Amino acid sequence: MMSKIKFVVSALILVCTYQTCALADVNYPLKQIRIVVPFTPGGSPDVLARTIGQKLAESSGVAVVVENIAGAGGTIGADRVANSAADGYTLLMGHVGTLAVAPAVYPNLPYDPVRSFVPVALVARVPNVLAVHPSLSVRTTSELVKYLKANPGKINYGSGGNGSAAHLATEYFKLATNTFVVHVPYRGTAPSVSDAVAGQIQMVFTGSPAIIPMVRAGKLKAIAVSSLKRMETMPEIPTLAESGVKGLEGFEADQWYGIVAPNGTPVEVVKKLNQWINASLATPEITDRLKSEGAIPMHASQEEFGKLIQSEIKRWKPVVVNAKITAE
Repeated sequence: MMSKIKFVVSALILVCTYQTCALADVNYPLKQIRIVVPFTPGGSPDVLARTIGQKLAESSGVAVVVENIAGAGGTIGADRVANSAADGYTLLMGHVGTLAVAPAVYPNLPYDPVRSFVPVALVARVPNVLAVHPSLSVRTTSELVKYLKANPGKINYGSGGNGSAAHLATEYFKLATNTFVVHVPYRGTAPSVSDAVAGQIQMVFTGSPAIIPMVRAGKLKAIAVSSLKRMETMPEIPTLAESGVKGLEGFEADQWYGIVAPNGTPVEVVKKLNQWINASLATPEITDRLKSEGAIPMHASQEEFGKLIQSEIKRWKPVVVNAKITAE
């Protein structure tokens, strides 16, 4: 009799637990949502997270906070989210570096971009802008490449850290043009751009949201963009692919950003988030704001975003290997 009572009680607990979870999914969210940006404030991930966060707060009816957890090319913040509760209240602003490049750069990566997360929504593509300090006497890609070939190792470039999107894009550029520029890793995009403006380094090749304001203010000189098409907001900046420089034919190295959640997050919660984020990306307010930053809003299903992550892992691994990019 006692064993039967224990069985019934256990079954009731399981049913109640299931019902509670189901109810939580239906009523989600019941508390504030946190979006982790795995870099310092001021860079493209931070700008995009705060832009999307504002609209997500309106759609969800709860506060959305952005938390910057920088370090190790974004992998510290990504790992923190991977090990968070899979309840939809902790999200990651992932990007090409943390979700596609990191597996090739970090041999002991503590998370798996495919297995540790569930794709929620692709947010934007962000062309990288190749820019130099105004004191550098070059105006075009061909002039820059010529200058770099004549001065190997005398020019420094900054990135948001080893394995970051900016690091990868610049190394890809170096391989394509057979040039040598010294890499100076920073703990985020903003510090690297600040040092470029100050003349501590001479070149940056990073996301347009962090670069465009400096270019418009005359503090940095834009040379080219990494996309195959010119940016709508600054069409005067040519693409690297149209530069006519040998090795840059078809060159494309845009960054992309998207929200992911810890693996195991309830399906209905992920669907809600995907719908809210895609709806916000379709509003003129967000579209105009992202475009003004040089970002291109993207609309994709969870499945499409997941396929992008897997294809990009395959795409960038050979670049990492050939450029001998390693974590330090």
